[in-house]
Amino acid sequence: MKPYRILAIALTLMSSSAVPARAEGFFSPFLGYGFGGDSTVCSSLTNCEEKRLHWGASFGTMSGVFGFEQDIAYAPNFFGKTPGTDNAMLTLMSNLMVIVPAGPIRPYAIIGLGLMRPHVNFDAIDLALSKNAFSYDLGGGINILFGHTVGIRGDIRRLKTFDDVTLGLFGSEKIDFWRGSAGLTLLF
Repeated sequence: MKPYRILAIALTLMSSSAVPARAEGFFSPFLGYGFGGDSTVCSSLTNCEEKRLHWGASFGTMSGVFGFEQDIAYAPNFFGKTPGTDNAMLTLMSNLMVIVPAGPIRPYAIIGLGLMRPHVNFDAIDLALSKNAFSYDLGGGINILFGHTVGIRGDIRRLKTFDDVTLGLFGSEKIDFWRGSAGLTLLF
């Protein structure tokens, strides 16, 4: 079954169930690394000579077992460092969350849809290339809360485009990578 069909079914089920109004909002800035897949140098998070830094923030709401998250991340030098070029990756993902509300320790799983926007700029010939690509992510993580308003968060997720992405001279293929990240969680 296609990931967007699974998401449509999950959205339908979530909107048809009655949940008491006790939502918690959250904001979680993070730092992470991209690894694995076709577009990065690293084969795994621990076996990597040149990690691709990702930074960003997630924000949303949690209500009992379900939640919604908006994840925004930026990765400078996503395709590697090359003299005379500048490149980056911006990801904007909207995710459904399934949370295990086990007190201060809250594991969660996510699935979502969104946008990946790779960008490459060739300084020598003054050429900039970018492409919007419809994509999905899935993964999971854990929030460990210290009190009612502050905690730490760690997660791992796979991000992949639905269609091939072509940036000028670069080959046409799906962008597919993993991101591991850690950050602070602020509840409100």
